[in-house]
Amino acid sequence: MEIKSDKFGPENVIEVYEPEIGMKGFLVIDNTVLGPGKGGIRMTPNVTKEEVWRLARTMTWKNALADIPFGGAKAGIVWQGGDGAQKKQFVQSFAKRIKDFMPDRYIAGPDVSTGEREMRWFVEATGDPRSATGKPESFGGLPHELGSTGFGVAEAAAVAAEIGGVNIKNASVAIEGFGNVGKFAAKHLVGKGAKIVAVADSEGMIYDPRGLDVLKLIEIKSGGCAVCEYPGGEKLPRGDVFGLEVDILIPASVTDVINEKNEKSIKSKIIVEGANIPMTEEIEKELWQRNVLVVPDMVANAGGVISSYAEYMGYGPDKMFGLVEEKIRKSVGAVLRLSLEQKRNPREVALEIARAKIEAKVL
Repeated sequence: MEIKSDKFGPENVIEVYEPEIGMKGFLVIDNTVLGPGKGGIRMTPNVTKEEVWRLARTMTWKNALADIPFGGAKAGIVWQGGDGAQKKQFVQSFAKRIKDFMPDRYIAGPDVSTGEREMRWFVEATGDPRSATGKPESFGGLPHELGSTGFGVAEAAAVAAEIGGVNIKNASVAIEGFGNVGKFAAKHLVGKGAKIVAVADSEGMIYDPRGLDVLKLIEIKSGGCAVCEYPGGEKLPRGDVFGLEVDILIPASVTDVINEKNEKSIKSKIIVEGANIPMTEEIEKELWQRNVLVVPDMVANAGGVISSYAEYMGYGPDKMFGLVEEKIRKSVGAVLRLSLEQKRNPREVALEIARAKIEAKVL
């Protein structure tokens, strides 16, 4: 896939290298009409410039839909794994090479394989605490480890259930990916009365139609073990999670997990995109035609960026969670109601709303 430019962006596509340590990274600033480009830094073995561009564009729409004064951007560092000292070296090398863009054009944040520790390293390297959000509390931050994205995904699922005619109490939920987003989505959905029947991570899946003990699963995962270490339930291959007959399916790991190979097996009534770009737009359209209600990533998982805005404004955790709940419920409700009313794919409706907000600012 090549990077395609249009009237919205991208404004900057930057590749950086430090050959001495083997660091290679990308920064894409897509659009800054509404404010500085905001988006996390992912560290994965296969991250590409094109993937970062796709994610940066999603951030442009996500921030517009959340009604916060940020533009869209994203960053990625090619990371094959290593110890903490090496990871710190990579993060700080990347930070120093892009610091001229911050904080006026880009503000970093956590993403796949980055959290409050990496954000601390990042701002230490740039010398500017405003260059990143998701920092530790001791650095004036609201760490994403508080679970703002997962909390927002749970709120999105509750709104989608209400609009889609599913009672969230006792609704069956399957979650693919049990990192920060999946864990907190599960915890908050249980608080709403939903039943988490399946959880999958990179090692496999645990399934119990009677419902899983989410707190026990979180304890297992936090201890560094796979979900299949859970005592009880049926242990199945990870990919089987997509074919379960559940009310709500939440992909919450990486891009393109729902693809041509497994889309036909999907039986859920609602999909809430906890991950960024868990499937292509074409697959979303096909699922919509099969009467599967898909809540697009740009509205479903905006809790993290709303939390970033709260941190940027100096708010505390309570005010942040209140803001996430208010904005997610409002944007998800608006998109899904209009989608059903106009009989149009939710992503098309969401994009139309986001584009209109940016164009209104330009005119």
